[in-house]
Amino acid sequence: MGGDTNSAMNSAQPSASVQASASVRPSASVRARRRLRFLRTRLRELRMIGKALVSTKHPILVHIIPNRRCNLACTYCNEFDDFSKPVPLEEMKKRLDILAGMGTSIITISGGEPLMHPEIDQVIRHIRSHGMIAGMITNGFLLDRKTIEKLNAAGLEHLQISIDNAIPDEVSLKSLKTLDTRLEWLAQYSVFQVNINSVLGSGVKNPEDALKIAHRAIELGFTSTVGIIHDNNGQLKPLGPRETEIFEEIMTLGKRSFSRFNEFQHNVARGREHNWRCRSGSRYLYICEDGLVHWCSQQRGYPGIPLTQYTPEMRHHEYFTDKFCGPRCTVSCVQQVGILDNWRDPQTRKPKPMAPPPVPAAQLVQIGSVRSDS
Repeated sequence: MGGDTNSAMNSAQPSASVQASASVRPSASVRARRRLRFLRTRLRELRMIGKALVSTKHPILVHIIPNRRCNLACTYCNEFDDFSKPVPLEEMKKRLDILAGMGTSIITISGGEPLMHPEIDQVIRHIRSHGMIAGMITNGFLLDRKTIEKLNAAGLEHLQISIDNAIPDEVSLKSLKTLDTRLEWLAQYSVFQVNINSVLGSGVKNPEDALKIAHRAIELGFTSTVGIIHDNNGQLKPLGPRETEIFEEIMTLGKRSFSRFNEFQHNVARGREHNWRCRSGSRYLYICEDGLVHWCSQQRGYPGIPLTQYTPEMRHHEYFTDKFCGPRCTVSCVQQVGILDNWRDPQTRKPKPMAPPPVPAAQLVQIGSVRSDS
C-alpha cells in the first residue's frame, strides 16, 4: 500500500483549471467532466468540515480494506499479503451501510492493492450511493485506460499513488520509470483528483528522487505530497540536511493544503514528538479485511471489535481516550482528522488493557501537499 495516507482530508486538491503538460493534454470532454467533479467534491468537502465542527458524534474518515493481497512486496510495508481472497462484494456493502449509518463523511479504500478486488468499481458505487466521498490508495500498476474509465464511471473522487524512487530497486518497484506511462494515462483520462506521494528518510538511497517525482506530478497537472520512511524500529528519525532542504522545497511548491494548519509534518521531519489529540476509534476508523475496527493501520488490534458490534458508546470512549502512541505517531490521515477536534474535549480516559502489536519494520507518513495552481 505504501503508507496510510490518504484521504480527502489531506488531499492536495488541484484547481479545476490545472492542466497536464501539452503532450498528455486531456480532451475537452475530460476537462469539463473533471472540473464538474472537482467542484461538486469541493462543495461536499466544505459541508463535511462544517458538519465535523458542529458535531463530534460521527466518523469523519474511514479507511476500509477490501483486499489485503498485493501484487507487489515492498520491503517497508506491513499491510499486505500474497494469498488472501478479496472480501465478497455483499459483505463490503454491509460494512459500508453500517458506516453510512454512523454518518461517515469520507471512505478511503486501501489494502493490499484494492484494484485486485474484481468488483472494486461496485464498492466505489456503493460508497457514492450513500453520499460519502470516495477515495483510493493504489500502487498504480494495474491502471490502464479501461480501469481508469471504470473508476470515472463509478464516481471515484480521489486517487493516490505512492512512488518511492526514480528507478526500481530491491526495496520497491514503485518507481517513476515503471509508472510514468500510467501517470500519463491518468493525466489524459481521469476525471477524479490524483495525488502523487514521494518519500524521504531511512532506506531511501537517492533523496533527489522525491523532488523529481514531485515536479513530474506538477507537470502532469496532479498534486503531490512527500512522505517519510522511518528507521527499522518504526521510530521518528530526523531528516539529514539535504533531505530537509528537499522536504522544504517540496512543501513550498504549494501553499493551500489542509495539512498546513498544523505543525505535524515539520515535527515528523525533525524527529520531534507532536502534541495533539488522537481521535482514532471515533472520528477516524480503520476497518480491516476481517471487518474489525482498529485505531489505525499501525495499531491493528486496538480495539479489534467487529464493526457490526461497534456501538456509539465505544466511539464515545475512544474519542476521549489518550492514545499511548500519539506523541510519536506518524499516521498522517489520523493527524489530519485530529485537526478538527484538537481545540476541544481534552482526553482523560486510558486505553483498555490489550497487548500491543509488533512494531512495524518501517512507517510511511504522507507529509504536506503541493498544489500546482499555487
